[in-house]
Order: sequence, then C-alpha cells, then structure tokens
Amino acid sequence: MRTLNIAMLVVAASVGGLGLASSAVAQQSDKPSANAPTPKGWNYEIRGGKRVPKGERVTNADGSWREEIRQGNCITVREKNAAGEYRETRHC
Repeated sequence: MRTLNIAMLVVAASVGGLGLASSAVAQQSDKPSANAPTPKGWNYEIRGGKRVPKGERVTNADGSWREEIRQGNCITVREKNAAGEYRETRHC
C-alpha cells in the first residue's frame, strides 16, 4: 500500500510538472521580444528588463542633435555636433 501511494505521488508530481512547463511556454510567447521597439507616447524604453528613460531628442538638418533626459531632479544633456563631437553633461 505504501509503495502504491509513493507511485501515485510521483505520477502526480510529473503530471503537475508538465502542466507548469506548458504554461511557462505559453506565457513566454505572450511577452514581446527584447528587440521590439517601444510604443509611441511612452517616455521610457525597456533595456535588459528595466525601464530606462527616453530622451527628448532634437535633430538638426546638419546632423547634429541634442537630447535631454530627466531623472528625478537631475537633467542629463547629451549633444553631438555636426563634426561628430559628443558631449554629455548632468545638472542636478
């Protein structure tokens, strides 16, 4: 009788494990891929599973750009001029 109970527990655990594995596969297919672009209107991107604030980038005709990223009380300004020089400053 004891052997029968142990056998039933093993079968139940294996069947339950299969159910969990199939539900994990189903949940995984619902998630967007890591390379999917962030929808318009969102103020952050998802990188490495974490929220990263998106900057407000202004691009000029000569190829230069300026981007401001706000994080709490601090503002990070990233700039690149037409010659290709990059500069990043942070004001708190």
